Amino acid sequence: MTSKPYSESCERNSAPILQVLQQHLGQARTVLEIGSGTGQHAVHFAAAMPWLRWQASDHCDYLPGIRQWLDEAALPNTPAPLELQAVIGEGLQPLPPLPVHDDVAGFDAVFTANTLHIMGWEQVQALFAGLPSLMAPEGLLVAYGPFNYNGAFTSDSNQHFDGWLKARDPRSGIRDFEAVDALARAQQLELREDVAMPANNRCLVWRRMRG
Repeated sequence: MTSKPYSESCERNSAPILQVLQQHLGQARTVLEIGSGTGQHAVHFAAAMPWLRWQASDHCDYLPGIRQWLDEAALPNTPAPLELQAVIGEGLQPLPPLPVHDDVAGFDAVFTANTLHIMGWEQVQALFAGLPSLMAPEGLLVAYGPFNYNGAFTSDSNQHFDGWLKARDPRSGIRDFEAVDALARAQQLELREDVAMPANNRCLVWRRMRG
């Protein structure tokens, strides 16, 4: 068997992200992770919050590596990872099976880490456009990663990182918080918390508004 994929940044940021998640997910039952990457976050968070059913998802190329992490951990609350992509003009596809609680369908929370600056802006728009079809009423969205504020980088390291991203893929780059929040508000998501994290990252928490 090939060795499991590994991300040093996931290893470093899991503990501080978990602190934020634990403050908001105490009443949640199901979480959809978009862009699970290696699968490290899914294992770490599902083990620490056993009351949650943590559904990992990503592009099909990443699913075998995620399965390795999930299979090795053998946790009862991590089902097999699903293929899921932000598709321009179509939102999030293919639509995963939605959990149903008390006759209400949808995930109680959606989590994504270090994805918005990797995707092109049109894919970011597609991700947000697809959220209403996945989320339960009053569901949460939690997004972790670097963000600019008022059009400015928050650190020299983030500016250098943005340059590295754009050299690799001109469509990528650190997103402006205000632009991302506007996408969220367009989908009836209200910002509840913006938490400063280590290494000049942020953890943003939105809640879906009824009606």
